[in-house]
Amino acid sequence: MIQGKTGYSKGTKVTLKTAKKAIRTTPDGRRRLVLSNMGITIFPKCLFKLTFVDELDLSRNLIEKLPENFGDLSSLVWLDLHSNKLVSVPESIGNPRGLTHLNLSNNCLTFSGLPSTLGSLTNLKSLNLGMNQLDDLPLTLVALENLQELGLFDNLFKKLPQFLQGLRNLTKVNVKRNPLSYHQRKDETLLKGKSEHKEDVYLVHESSLCRTCLKREAEGVDSCMSEKKKKSAFPGLVAPNSVATVNQDLWRLREKLECVQVK
Repeated sequence: MIQGKTGYSKGTKVTLKTAKKAIRTTPDGRRRLVLSNMGITIFPKCLFKLTFVDELDLSRNLIEKLPENFGDLSSLVWLDLHSNKLVSVPESIGNPRGLTHLNLSNNCLTFSGLPSTLGSLTNLKSLNLGMNQLDDLPLTLVALENLQELGLFDNLFKKLPQFLQGLRNLTKVNVKRNPLSYHQRKDETLLKGKSEHKEDVYLVHESSLCRTCLKREAEGVDSCMSEKKKKSAFPGLVAPNSVATVNQDLWRLREKLECVQVK
């Protein structure tokens, strides 16, 4: 890695020879090219010559832009670009129709930076868009009928796209740490319930609640307390209480002592 005068990295230049040496065969026989955490700032154009690569890992670099012809890597079935500085994705991202896994998390993506062609990746099973600046998704993603996992955590979603509930194979959705409204949190629970069948509990401080939510919460507590009172006025005294018995003995002993002192 080349170091500048200030000590900061200027980025690593990847040659075709370097890229070929970085290719590994996965247990299932795929050819994976791993160029992760190398300080790469510009997408290496030499990669377009490696048309036989099935999986590409360019995560944890400093790439700000992908070339417009990125989709020429049409043989890809697995692509990891997480933890870069991408602000947008080119239209050609929809060309590798065999892509099943796409990780774009921890970048600088906004809604305008996501092309509608993402909906062309109909074989996609896992899509990670977490840790970006997204507040909506392209409507074309409704075509991702094979999508099973979707990461939207740490974004700016105030409401979830309605079409997500129509993706029948979608079983895992992560929307944690988004400014979702009260009703949207219910939708989040419904989405998670497709796979987990569990009720989610959200703990928030009272200072974070609006007046309506505070009133609703207070009413809920009151109704809960009234139900408990209906069941039993003294639920802890249904059976003989040992503590009360001990206290009564002490009172009797004190009364006897007082009487003796008076006499």
